[in-house]
Amino acid sequence: GCEHYRRGCLLRVRRRGGAVRCGAGVWGPPLSCCVPLQAPCCGKLYACRLCHDGAEGHRLDRFRVVEVQCARCRHLQKAQQSCEACNNLFGEYYCNICHLFDRDKKQYHCTECGICRIGPKEDFFHCSKCNLCLSLSLQGKHKCIENVSRQDCPICLEDIHTSRVGAHVLPCGHLLHRTCYEEMLKDGYRCPLCMHSALDMTRYWRQLDDEVAQTPMPTEYQNMMVEILCHDCNARSTVQFHLLGMKCTNCESYNTAQDGKCRLTLE
Repeated sequence: GCEHYRRGCLLRVRRRGGAVRCGAGVWGPPLSCCVPLQAPCCGKLYACRLCHDGAEGHRLDRFRVVEVQCARCRHLQKAQQSCEACNNLFGEYYCNICHLFDRDKKQYHCTECGICRIGPKEDFFHCSKCNLCLSLSLQGKHKCIENVSRQDCPICLEDIHTSRVGAHVLPCGHLLHRTCYEEMLKDGYRCPLCMHSALDMTRYWRQLDDEVAQTPMPTEYQNMMVEILCHDCNARSTVQFHLLGMKCTNCESYNTAQDGKCRLTLE
C-alpha cells in the first residue's frame, strides 16, 4: 500500500460540514495491498494518515475516517475490513476505532492509550500513571512519571505516544524513541532531561576507580577538596578533586558535577 502499511484500500474522511465525494487521489502501485483514505480536513484520498501528514500542512484525524476506496475495484464504501463489492481484503488487521488497516502484527487496541499497539497483547500491560503500554518485564520495575508518554522525545522532539517507533524507558522514568536511545549511546550515557545514567554503569565505574588510583594528580591539586552533586542519586558530598572523575560517596557513581558551592584546599 505505502511505505508505512500494507493495506488494500485508501482512506476517505468527511470534511467538516459535509461529505466530499470527489477528493484528489494519491495512489501507490495498483495492487490489492493499497487502501486509500480520505482526510476529514481536506477530503483527499491517501494510503494512510502518515502519507497524508507528510504531504499536507495539517494532520489527519484517524478517528474521523468514515469511508475507504477499494484499491482493486475503486468502489467507495464505509470503512470496513473487506470490500463489499469484490471481497478484496483491506487488511489482515482492522480496528474500527482507529481505522488502522495492516498486515497481522498481533496488534490490539488499547482503550486507555486510545490507539492500537503492536502486541501480542498478553505481553504488555497499561501503566495508568505513565499512561502507556509497557512490556510485562517492566511491571513493578520501572519508575513512573505522570503522563510521561504525552511528552515529546527530548532528542528528536517528535511525538512518542502515537509514534510507530517503539519507546525506551530509561531508569529515571523518562522516555526516548528506541532509535534515538541507540543513537544517544554512541556519544553519551545520560538522560538528556535529568542527566541520570541511562544504563547500568557499575562496570565502567569500577574501571574508572582503577584509572583514578593509577593517575596521581599534580602536587598543587592533591589536597584539594570539592563539593559535588550526583546526577544518579542527587546526593551531595565533598571529595578529593580529580580530573578523571569524582565519585559520589553515597552511590559510588562518577556521574557527578562540581557543585561550586564549596572549594576547599587542605593544608
